[in-house]
Amino acid sequence: MSAPSAPKNTPRVTEREARQVAEAAREQDWHKPSFAKELFLGRFRLDLIHPHPLPPPDDVRRGEAFLSRLREFCGTRIDGALIEREARIPDEVISGLKELGALGMKIDPKYGGLGLTQVYYNKALALVGSVSPALGALLSAHQSIGVPQPLKIFGSQEQKDTFLPRLARTDISAFLLTEPDVGSDPARLATSAVPDGPDYVLDGVKLWTTNGVVADLLVVMARVPESEGHKGGITAFVVEADSPGITVENRNAFMGLRGLENGVTRFHRVRVPAANRIGPEGAGLKIALTTLNTGRLSLPAMCVGAGKWCLKIAREWSEVREQWGRPVARHEAVGAKISFIAATTFALEAVVDLASQMADENRNDIRIEAALAKLYGSEMGCLMADELVQIRGGRGFETADSLAARGERAVPAEQLLRDLRINRIFEGSTEIMHLLIAREAVDAHLKVAGDIIDPGKPLSAKAKAGANAAGFYARWLPRLVTGPGQLPGTYREFNHPGHPDLSAHLRYVERASRRLARSTFYAMSRWQGRMETKQGFLGRIVDIGAELFAMSATCVRAELLRSTDDHGREAYRLAAVFCHQSRLRVEELFTRLWSNTDDLDRRLVDGVLSGAYTWLEEGVIDPSGDGPWIADATPGPSTRENVHRTVR
Repeated sequence: MSAPSAPKNTPRVTEREARQVAEAAREQDWHKPSFAKELFLGRFRLDLIHPHPLPPPDDVRRGEAFLSRLREFCGTRIDGALIEREARIPDEVISGLKELGALGMKIDPKYGGLGLTQVYYNKALALVGSVSPALGALLSAHQSIGVPQPLKIFGSQEQKDTFLPRLARTDISAFLLTEPDVGSDPARLATSAVPDGPDYVLDGVKLWTTNGVVADLLVVMARVPESEGHKGGITAFVVEADSPGITVENRNAFMGLRGLENGVTRFHRVRVPAANRIGPEGAGLKIALTTLNTGRLSLPAMCVGAGKWCLKIAREWSEVREQWGRPVARHEAVGAKISFIAATTFALEAVVDLASQMADENRNDIRIEAALAKLYGSEMGCLMADELVQIRGGRGFETADSLAARGERAVPAEQLLRDLRINRIFEGSTEIMHLLIAREAVDAHLKVAGDIIDPGKPLSAKAKAGANAAGFYARWLPRLVTGPGQLPGTYREFNHPGHPDLSAHLRYVERASRRLARSTFYAMSRWQGRMETKQGFLGRIVDIGAELFAMSATCVRAELLRSTDDHGREAYRLAAVFCHQSRLRVEELFTRLWSNTDDLDRRLVDGVLSGAYTWLEEGVIDPSGDGPWIADATPGPSTRENVHRTVR
């Protein structure tokens, strides 16, 4: 017998209410320029990213010095195969990273941290993740979304003085938002934090708490009820993981990242001092989203590391393996895969480094750039790993241990494919990222014309919005007709003798940017209030923007390397190949904006859900076990053993 499909205490909200909560949490204004925002508006602002920003020499010196120490540690004291076999990171490895200062890479030196830039933090994660993706995830969850980052941005001085020294050297942190029946829909958050004198009392259950099994400090999102003297709303708290009433009820196991210390955490009447509240009541979601503006860059950074390893293995294997009289790399079918891996790795590194350097400089708003990097990196990382498995053939499907047992090199290609798969779900699934980026991409339109298409607005508001929209579009639309991309000599600084011509690709980006903006405007005019339901269309709009951003970053990085005489000729060749490949994907996406099966798919899904096709499911046996689809997370005392452990 199935249990209830949802926890009894999960708030019931309408779709409109859920959207209002999400809208209230996002940053409403743009105080700094954004290259990606302008790109979606049809304005190719190359000046915002070119010349490529560079880190100060002192940051480079400190960053390279730490990378050198970290590389030595990773090469001598981390056994990635052991972590995979035992599904656990040895305590001595975590302790060694603590001694190295890896827990405090992004924490200011005055609190005991290393104070590395985003650029070098990402390089460190790529390095660690290449040895053990589970270990990379531990460090990322601790610093990118765990306690240090929200404290850095929103914490009081007292909170920073209290917690950051611990987090820099000894204490592991975790971020607790997701619940058994709440993922990317925070309006339904059920965990409560009820004010009680000088404290709050937490009750609820959190799911998929990365680092939660070994964490010392938690940042917990909980709902404060509205009452006299309390604004209420979703609020962020720093919670000691060993507080009475906290039970880690399960250490979860996954298809990949087998060393991940991810669990289910129950709170039963856990008292948290009001002094541990981060920011005001109701600011929790805004804190989480702001933290992710740069926090999302850690995941694509590890995808860059994966791409570099894929390229190394593909090159070495394809030189040795022969088929029909010559190395497999010399056969076009395999060579095309190697070309894709090489060009895409270069592009991903360009995207991550550019976005990271812009984050360090803090002169641009990078909320869209970081989200695009996460989206593009996670999708392309999976594709590169899949191509590596295909290049390796049967050996790609075979485990590293099995390869070693029969005398061959232990290449964990299948493990990489499993490990990378979660990246399309972590920190916002691809589908959610499409919607999040699309919302930011059309922000300028909604600001001037949103009331026109909002059924809840009165006629007076619609009339006022109509007047504002008329003025905005009278100025904006004519600029989408022509631009620098139509002039052959534009961007000539990317055209050098003996190098592929990258200026032609940047002219394409400029033209495609205007085409993208025109397509978005036409869709809004056509569907108006129904635009938010056209998720297939919005996803393709975002994917086009991601490709255009990647092409721009790739060309800018190639020119930087050429100007510094650092493999410039090879960088130009990589950039040119990537841009050719990307342009083919962009043209296909433009075609699919208007020629697709979205309506057919919707009708077929209606039939599937109504039971019209259950006959198609006959002839198999479902190997699934019994139990509810979603575990009951009703608050109350735990009945299970606490599997939390401390690493010291």
